[in-house]
Formats: sequence, C-alpha cells, structure tokens
Amino acid sequence: MATSGTTSFDLSVDELIEEAYERCGLELRTGYDLETARRSLNLLIAEWGNRGLNQWLITKSNFTVTEGTNYEDLGTDVVDITSAVIQRDNVDYQLTRISRSDFLYTPNKSTESKPSQFFLERHITPRLYLYPTPENSTDIIYYYALTRMQDAGDYTNNMETVFRFLPCMTAGLAYYLA
Repeated sequence: MATSGTTSFDLSVDELIEEAYERCGLELRTGYDLETARRSLNLLIAEWGNRGLNQWLITKSNFTVTEGTNYEDLGTDVVDITSAVIQRDNVDYQLTRISRSDFLYTPNKSTESKPSQFFLERHITPRLYLYPTPENSTDIIYYYALTRMQDAGDYTNNMETVFRFLPCMTAGLAYYLA
C-alpha cells in the first residue's frame, strides 16, 4: 500500500477562508468577502484565547524579582498564567494563585519575605503581583504563560495552530460566516 510519506498538510489563510465558505454552501466572490472573513478569523482566535483553547501557545518565561517591588509587568501577548514557581538557591517553590479579592483583602502588601502567592491582573499589559513582597533581588520567578495566537495577517500566511485544530478553525469560521 502506497502512502504519501509526508505529514506537512496545512492551510493558508485564503484556503481556510475558501473552505469555510464552501462549508456554508457559499462562494467567495469579492475582496470584501475575503476581508470580512479574515476579520472573523481574527475574532475566532481571540475567542479561543479567552476560552484557553490554544494550549500549544503555552510558553515558559522568567524574571528576576526586585527587592521591595511586588509586581512585574508582563508582555502584552500574555493571556493567562497557568502555573508559577519562585526559585531560590536552585530550589523551586510553588506559588499559589489567588483571586483579585484575596489580593485586595491582604492587609499589608508591603510585608517583605519570600513570595508564596501571585495574582494576575489581566489588563492590556498584564501585571503579575507577588505576595509577600520580595525580600531580595536574586530570586527568579518561572511561569508558564498562555499567549495570544498571531493574527491572520496576509492571505498567504498559515495560521499559528497545530494541524489537529484546522478542522475546528474551519468549522468555527464557517459558523461565523453563516
């Protein structure tokens, strides 16, 4: 039995849009159809980010704490933090995630010690708060961040997704276009 011997199937943005239109029983006729479909595709990937579906975009990052500073601004591509540790003397200690309310109710946020908790403020520029406030400038925070998927961009681009999500992406776009 002969097989292709390849595992490189992928769809460019224009092919993905064309497939979604075909699933709706429609034809892609104008440049405006293409433009609105690309916009819908970008909205779909934003929705996936909100739902945490893009697990293939989890990246490991780190920063060194600053004594007396209880926060660090993260990159604007960070959607969420899935887990975090603080490393001191090559030993990792788990950081526990707390809610906005729990962080608010902390009576003295300037207490200095080895941080054991974190709160992620999910704004345009996410900010990671630590409690207690770091007591030195040598500890390192390591964290896994769920990051944004890249925009569709040019029609000849491929989407930043794993192959097994191509059917989901096509079906989701068809739903948006229907």
